[in-house]
Amino acid sequence: MAGTTTGIPTEVTQGTQGARTKGGIGESTLRPDGTLKVTGEFAYSSDMWHEEMLWGQTLRSTVAHAEILSIDVSEALTVPGVHAVMTYEDLPTPVKYYGMEFQDAPVLAHGKVRHHGEPVALVAADHPETARRAAAKIKIEYRELPLVTDAASALAPDAVLVHENREDHHAGHVPHPNIVHRQPILRGDAAAARERADVIVTGEYTFGMQDQAFLGPESGLAVPCEDGGVDLYVATQWLHSDLKQIAPVLGLPEEKVRMTMAGVGGAFGGREDISMQILASVLALRTGKPVKMVYNRFESFFGHVHRHPAKLYYEHGATRDGKLTHMKCKIVLDGGAYASSTASVVGNAASLSVGPYVIDDVDIEAVGLYTNNPPCGAMRGFGAVQACFAYEAQMDKLAAKLGMDPVEFRRLNAMEQGTIMPTGQVVEGAAPVAELLRRVKARPLPPERQWESADGAADVRALPGGLSNTTHGEGVVRGVGYAVGIKNVGFSEGFDDYSTAKVRLEVVNGEAVALVHTAMAEVGQGGITIHAQIARTELGVQQVTIHPADTQVGSAGSTSAGRQTYMTGGSIKNSCGLVREKVLEIGRRKFGDRHAAWADAELLLEDGKVVTDGGEVLVALVDVLEDEVVEIEAEWRHRPTEAFDLRTGQGNGHVQYSFAAHRAVVEVDTELGLVKVVELATAQDVGKALNPLSVVGQIQGGTVQGLGVAIMEEIIVDPKTAKVKNPSFTDYLLPTILDTPTLPVDYLEMGDPHSPYGVRGIGEAPTLSSTPAVLAAIRAATGLELNKTPVRPEHLTGS
Repeated sequence: MAGTTTGIPTEVTQGTQGARTKGGIGESTLRPDGTLKVTGEFAYSSDMWHEEMLWGQTLRSTVAHAEILSIDVSEALTVPGVHAVMTYEDLPTPVKYYGMEFQDAPVLAHGKVRHHGEPVALVAADHPETARRAAAKIKIEYRELPLVTDAASALAPDAVLVHENREDHHAGHVPHPNIVHRQPILRGDAAAARERADVIVTGEYTFGMQDQAFLGPESGLAVPCEDGGVDLYVATQWLHSDLKQIAPVLGLPEEKVRMTMAGVGGAFGGREDISMQILASVLALRTGKPVKMVYNRFESFFGHVHRHPAKLYYEHGATRDGKLTHMKCKIVLDGGAYASSTASVVGNAASLSVGPYVIDDVDIEAVGLYTNNPPCGAMRGFGAVQACFAYEAQMDKLAAKLGMDPVEFRRLNAMEQGTIMPTGQVVEGAAPVAELLRRVKARPLPPERQWESADGAADVRALPGGLSNTTHGEGVVRGVGYAVGIKNVGFSEGFDDYSTAKVRLEVVNGEAVALVHTAMAEVGQGGITIHAQIARTELGVQQVTIHPADTQVGSAGSTSAGRQTYMTGGSIKNSCGLVREKVLEIGRRKFGDRHAAWADAELLLEDGKVVTDGGEVLVALVDVLEDEVVEIEAEWRHRPTEAFDLRTGQGNGHVQYSFAAHRAVVEVDTELGLVKVVELATAQDVGKALNPLSVVGQIQGGTVQGLGVAIMEEIIVDPKTAKVKNPSFTDYLLPTILDTPTLPVDYLEMGDPHSPYGVRGIGEAPTLSSTPAVLAAIRAATGLELNKTPVRPEHLTGS
């Protein structure tokens, strides 16, 4: 079954127990937080307040690599209203480092700074302006050190080491201390297969550093408690990962660091790492007062990781009839000063570097580097975005050299169910790559010269340059481009990925109601909506309350990798099933002698009643429960994965794959180098659309994020100083509604038999292929090679 933005299916898909309660899965139910957000009434983490609250401020390094010779805080301490000033030496425990995969980042710089904007000192004061003024009075003497800014300076035999003493689990298999992680993938014999190729194409590609650009900067509130612990209210993506990093630095057991999700204004991977959580907490414990920290936009650019910039070197071969023979590539990801999730991004980039194609002979190497550039880590697409940009450009080059249609060339080589990945893993689920390409190509093209009205006048809003009125159509040419991508879903490489859900069913005011409690971070993806839909479907009740996410329940993992509907949705479904069985057990005990059907294992909960599988009502659910409360907390795991072999890259590293294809239609003013994206059409397999409206929104959001990196978004780092040159939304450009094209969506529902309801991760795949589709369309319009993101006017005009 398929849906589109103009024909969204609305029938309810059956859950395990077959309930048809209104507002269940398969319906486009509205988000409970939606109205509050669009009216400005929603409380974000930056809106929190507490009596006698202090404000925290971070002093950050003004240089990228330097020895700290001295720090003088004496003048800052004399500012009226200042309650505390802290440096590395003032941290409360010997544990002063943190990190997601291994702990290489100091809470505050110690001995040296390794990137521009690294935290060096903290101030707590009774007013935010007082805290800022006091921080500015801290005097730091630096002795600048040589910089490591790219692969050449990082890997030279005499290279400066970003981390002098590496004692982590990667050090044994990397050829240089400035390499965080190296992942080769070898399958077949690429050298021998090269001899069979009739055409060979190569390419060197550069992918710029992209910011997650979430609209709500980092913020939170730490409140010290009478038991010596701390209550932390924070916008994050992974409460329990934060907890494991925060508690050791504070010297507290985890149960004394109580974390609660505060309102989050977007994330996209940028909140997986610690930002202000530890800083606010140490200030709160030091002063004995609540401490709030809110980054402004400038500081936010330094307060979180970014998407890895990359250099990608590719070679492909093909026969005259268009069959791919081999692929060889090297991917170099700049991880910046600290590891964050670079190792996992490297594994993802390597394992997905072939794309959704059948190539039996490959020679792949991906590495992640330490440099003195800003730290990079998780961002929507997680390594697969950079690879997709390169391999899709290669597909267009091969098709052109063979004289083939670029879509038909891709379809000829498209993977399908049963294809063996370069890692040796068999694609067990649906892989409708050829069909997705067919659908985007078959869609009618938007009309030519849309800017022309009947009287010959030009509507400048529909032209490149828009309301700047730069052209009336002179020198404007159209281009059409295609791309398709593959993205993994869920945590990979042997990670013990699970989620926990607590579900409570009881009678309140004469109605059976459910309470769902998880630690899932709602970052705008709509998980709380889906959770209520699952509970309604599985428990047959209308009223479902979502408990605020906190660490008083087991981990839900990170809101990333397209995993939350799969994983936390799966755990809620599992816990609801256990609750339902307990309720039916109570019913059999109370009413089992009234009807033979009570002995039937197929009893269902539907619209507040216990019914047979034929729909016969046995009793109201409130009569079963009466004063009883059924509450169950349970974990749920997906199929296990395994780590990739560090020598060959072989291994069943991923849980599930998702696929999306795009067609981009662009118009380019070839004289001024201006681009207008007219349409970005998507076709994607979503497995099962639990909430069709949310499905379309996720696909459109990911598509626009890929558009941004294609023609606008890049953090510019000065190669001579390693300083960020554009830390503001004035100079870091984002697509606005005026830049957003028509976004038609066509989705397939080819359910995965291994996942709850057949779901497939949705939000990440469209971010991959929208970027290369836009680039392909611009190439088609201009005839230029364009091997770098983002495309700028000077790249199109030669100026």
